[in-house]
Amino acid sequence: MRIATWNVNSIVPRLPRVLDWLEHSAPDVLCLQELKNTTDAFPLEPVRALGYEVAAYGLGRWNGVAIVSRVGITDVVRGLTGEPQFEGASEARAVGATCGGARVWSVYVPNGREPDNPHYAYKLEWLEALRTTVEEELAELPGTPFAVLGDFNVAPTDADVWDRSLFDGSTHVTEPERAALARLRDLGLADVFPRPLKYDHPFTYWDYRAGNFPNNRGMRIDLVYGSKPFTSAVRDSYVDREARKGKGPSDHAPIVVDLDF
Repeated sequence: MRIATWNVNSIVPRLPRVLDWLEHSAPDVLCLQELKNTTDAFPLEPVRALGYEVAAYGLGRWNGVAIVSRVGITDVVRGLTGEPQFEGASEARAVGATCGGARVWSVYVPNGREPDNPHYAYKLEWLEALRTTVEEELAELPGTPFAVLGDFNVAPTDADVWDRSLFDGSTHVTEPERAALARLRDLGLADVFPRPLKYDHPFTYWDYRAGNFPNNRGMRIDLVYGSKPFTSAVRDSYVDREARKGKGPSDHAPIVVDLDF
């Protein structure tokens, strides 16, 4: 089975690239983030024409997640247990489904903006709600291959940013954020670390500013955290840098995980 995750930074303008990638990379399951539209506005028909079912969750302009599967999609859950709101409004940042015998969650963790911004406190609260949800599902589904995939907006270590000194006083690298990831892993999840195909370290995000991508000035903030039944089946994993090239790409590249269940 091939399972992938990709922050597409708006599904509508990126749709031709997504459809082409589905055809050529042929994932069985693709987790999408940052759709920037509503559930009803997701472009279902072109995706279905390629043989995929879709569980989408979008509430507005800035977030939105989906799971695309050609191996079945059941037990769909939208949102987290005890999920916080931001400024009195819910955001579409998590969707879970069972696909081909594996339980997967597509997540788009809040950015946090700056450590003194209310969005940062919201981010930490949201990560705690994610932990609660994962803990509940792992208890309900013992032995089931389980993974949380997506844009976590946290670099787990200093090696996951191209120049740590540039992030002093910024989000994505603070100790509370990294501690939240550690608590998630403490539930029995492990980081499926993608192998680098060109550079020494497999970044997944590069700012659009000129030179950042070709010079690999990026971050590894898109992650795959899997249970032991999931990670023990991993045969290969990599960042598809080719999908970040060309005209009008997302600022993220997909992570691809091949498994032998």
